[in-house]
Amino acid sequence: MQKDVKELVLTIVKPLVTQPDEVSLEIIEGEEFMEYHLKVADGDIGRIIGRQGRIIQAIRTVVYFVPVEGKKVRLLVDQ
Repeated sequence: MQKDVKELVLTIVKPLVTQPDEVSLEIIEGEEFMEYHLKVADGDIGRIIGRQGRIIQAIRTVVYFVPVEGKKVRLLVDQ
């Protein structure tokens, strides 16, 4: 399932950015959460967050509905 969520996030994010080769996603597994740390080029951070955080919130809404081994999912944008 981790791979499914990773592919989903990358499929959504890559068309939104100007530098898709700079997109990376690191998975950190904790006790309660599966944390997905998204990194994009500095110039693309605004494209991912969107006005008032609407784009990242929409991405999170989609991703959070995918069940991951009984754990909650977190999607974080790192710089």
